[in-house]
This record gives sequence, structure tokens and C-alpha cells, in this order.
Amino acid sequence: MLHATPALDHDDERVLAEIDAFYDAFVRSTGGARAGQWVGGVRKWLFANAIRGSNTIEGYTVSSSTATAIVDHVAVPADVPEDSREAVRGYRDALTWVTLTADMEAFAYSEAVLSALHFMMMRFWPGRSPGRYRTRGVIVTGGDPLVPAYVGPDADQVPLLMGELVEWLNEGDLSAPLLVRAAMAHLNLVRVHPWRDGNGRMSRSLQTMVIARGGRLAPEFCSIEEWLGFEINTFDYYRTLRETGGTFEPTTDAHGWIRFCLRAHHLQAQVVDRRLSYGREVWTALAGLAGERGLHERTIAALYAAATDQLRREVYATEEGLSRDQSVRDVRALERAGLLTSVGYGATLAYEAAGAAREIANDVAARLTAPAREPYPR
Repeated sequence: MLHATPALDHDDERVLAEIDAFYDAFVRSTGGARAGQWVGGVRKWLFANAIRGSNTIEGYTVSSSTATAIVDHVAVPADVPEDSREAVRGYRDALTWVTLTADMEAFAYSEAVLSALHFMMMRFWPGRSPGRYRTRGVIVTGGDPLVPAYVGPDADQVPLLMGELVEWLNEGDLSAPLLVRAAMAHLNLVRVHPWRDGNGRMSRSLQTMVIARGGRLAPEFCSIEEWLGFEINTFDYYRTLRETGGTFEPTTDAHGWIRFCLRAHHLQAQVVDRRLSYGREVWTALAGLAGERGLHERTIAALYAAATDQLRREVYATEEGLSRDQSVRDVRALERAGLLTSVGYGATLAYEAAGAAREIANDVAARLTAPAREPYPR
């Protein structure tokens, strides 16, 4: 038996409608022939920070720029702990596959699919049985080591519960709103806790997978993994999960969990809305700057990467279809113009915006900064 999908109240319906309005606006703002020139950078940022956020919850913390470097498959600073580096790499591969499922016509949920996803995520730790269900009980520790935060069902119940979950993923509550189904998938998987480790990350990635399979919008724009990774939100996340019971109690009402997730989607949608506005305005202003300085049009992409995160020459060359020499010349020209400054060295050498390019990014950010609006009455 799994947690049942609860009925929604008037406030839930209103919040869902507001989220839908955000998503409709995202579709409109990211369409068009020229939108891809800056939207790609926003999507990469959101994807990297979803990976970063989900791993931060588990104690594997890296900077946003490091997460982006790992997404780009380039070197990261030597001071990044190996465990954190491998956790982010594993999650990068798993979440990449999750996003691809949106276009898989023959896709069906199965225990093998979920175990393969777990293997991708956990393969760097063979001692944690990647891809295989646990064979003993599981306890999630809390603040007091003598008082567990959660005790999962016995190991001999796991195969039956996972079979029920997979059946529900394929056929259950198909008329429920997509974000509600995704939230229930997350809740039920994390409550079954079928693996020795990685259950939280798997549950969050399953939530994103259900959204991706819904096919309405690129999952980077709908995932709440970045939002959950902020410390104050992580606290609320664990508190809300604890309210569904300290042991596997599927009769517990899940309405509080649904409301928590819908609030998270609404608040994250506000962030995405600003990120899209930021990306569009920064790109437009940098295009004007490049024109004023007589710079080649393709260098707008280099300036944009440096202004919104970090520019890595090899990534710039690949994305713009340039030779090594062309990309080197472009970067040097931007340095001479006082628009780039280097950070790091050797394999981790990158560039950040300087001078007028940095001023543009800062001015746009200052103009768009605003407090989030709470979707539910507090």
C-alpha cells in the first residue's frame, strides 16, 4: 500500500493555475529564432543548479561554477572534494538521462529503469550497492542519534512496494495534475527507501522525471531541486517529510506534502521568471556593447557566459563551432578590451566579466532583484 493522492482545495487549485501561467509565459519567452542564443545559457544554469541543489541536501556541496563545469565535462578545481565531485558527476549523468525520457516514445516505468538510474547516480561507490535494493532495514538519522528521523519498511517488503509504485507510475492517478503526480512519486519512493543510499536524490530525480514525461515544458524550468537545496528550504523539506510519519505509514494524509511541493514550484517559477528576464536583458545589452566596440558578433556568447557564470574557452569553441585558434583570439581580444578577467589556472582556467560587461550584468541584476511572493496565505 502506498500513500494516496489527496484531494486538492481551492488554494491548491489557485496556486496550480498561477504556476501554469508562469509555465505558459516561459514557453512564449523561450520561443523564436533568436531566443536560443541566450536561453541555452539559462537552461544550462538551471540544470547545473538543480544538480547542485539535490546534492547539497546530502552534504555534497560545490559552487555553481563548479557544477556548471561538471555539466560541461571540463576540469574542476583541485580543492573540490572527490566525494562531492563524483556525486555531482553521477547526478549529472542521471539527470541528463531523465531529461531525455521526455522524447522516448517507447518509455515505460519499471523497476529496472529505476535501478539503472540509481546505478548511474551511485556507481562511484560500489560498496553502497548501486542499482540493487537493500537487504536489511534502514534508518534515517535525525538530530539525536538515539531518535531516528525515519524508519523505513522491512527489506522483504521493498520488492512488493516497488512493484506497486511502478504500476502506479504507469497507470495510477493519470487525471491528477502533473505536478501533483510528480510530488506523490517523490513521496512514495522516499518513504519506501528501497536502496542503501541515494534514496533522497533518487526521489527528487523521479519527481523531475515525471514532470519531464509530462512533456509540457523542458524540465529545467519546472524542477524544484535547486529550490530544495537552499538551507532554509531543506529544513522545511525534511520537516514536511517527517510530518508524514516516523515510520512507513501510507494511511497518513499527504495533503501537507502536496502543498509544500506546490509552494516550492511557485517560488521556483518566480526565480526562473527572473532568470529568463536576466538572461534576455544581459544578452541584449552585451550585443549592444559588442557593436559599439566593433567586436565580432559571436563574441556576444563569450561575454554572456562570462557575465552570467564563467567562460571556458574550450566550451565556447565547441558551442560556437570554432577552432582552438579562433577561440583563443576571441578571448584575447576581449581581455585586451578590458571585458574579461581570468580566474584559475591550467586546466581550470576560466574567465569572468570585467569592466563594462560586469557593470551590465550587475545593473540588470539590481533592477530585477525583488522578494519572492508567497503563493499561500501564511
